[in-house]
Amino acid sequence: MVPDETADLLMALLFAVRKIVESGVEGKHHIAKTYRDARSLIATIDLDHGSARPRIEACLKHFNVHKNVDDTAAAGWMIAAIQERVSERDLYGWRRLKEIVDTAVHELLLSEQAPLH
Repeated sequence: MVPDETADLLMALLFAVRKIVESGVEGKHHIAKTYRDARSLIATIDLDHGSARPRIEACLKHFNVHKNVDDTAAAGWMIAAIQERVSERDLYGWRRLKEIVDTAVHELLLSEQAPLH
């Protein structure tokens, strides 16, 4: 049986990946920019005794704001939050989640190279 946290993260990750897949070029650019904003914010927040919790919570705050207004940018915040949690390497199935996150990030970064029009 998969532990609850891993299952929850997988569901959240699938939400974010679905948003990326369903977005057009402009939407992907928007999500990619938001992901970069999230990574910039994360870089300013210290770990709490080795825990990424403060970074994750900051991303989730932004995620909720964007999700509540149905903004696809929520996906960028969620991917960054999951990336932080997975980077702690103490989660059941973290390697597989990392592969999915890395693929999603790669797709976002590739989309930035596509022209908008």
